[in-house]
Amino acid sequence: MQDREKRALSDTRLEHAEECLSAAKSLLASENYKSAANRSYYAIFHAMRAVLAFDEIDMKHHSGIISEFRRLYIKTGIFETKLSEIISLLFDIRTESDYDDFFVISKEEVVEQIENAAYFLTVIRNHLHNR
Repeated sequence: MQDREKRALSDTRLEHAEECLSAAKSLLASENYKSAANRSYYAIFHAMRAVLAFDEIDMKHHSGIISEFRRLYIKTGIFETKLSEIISLLFDIRTESDYDDFFVISKEEVVEQIENAAYFLTVIRNHLHNR
């Protein structure tokens, strides 16, 4: 894949991440907290995929994307370990909100999820802009 194709793929994935973050904010405003948590996670998921596009990496399983992102970008010091913590937190809450029938998430927790996702996207956006 040529550099311009990698850039186009990365831009598309980042746009998808931005759409997910926007949806999370709208869902929060309409008090759909579980769905807002879900979209917050998907915002960072697609942001990781945007970075990995330059390495021509994509996988079907979320665990693979997370593992490769951590291996290539967090463990090497390109991104701070705070991003790894955000990934874990958002992934765990997304999993619980999607699969635990009795899971309850508060507005405050969702606000924190969205703030974490927004921070994550800012870091990724800056990285990609400087690439």
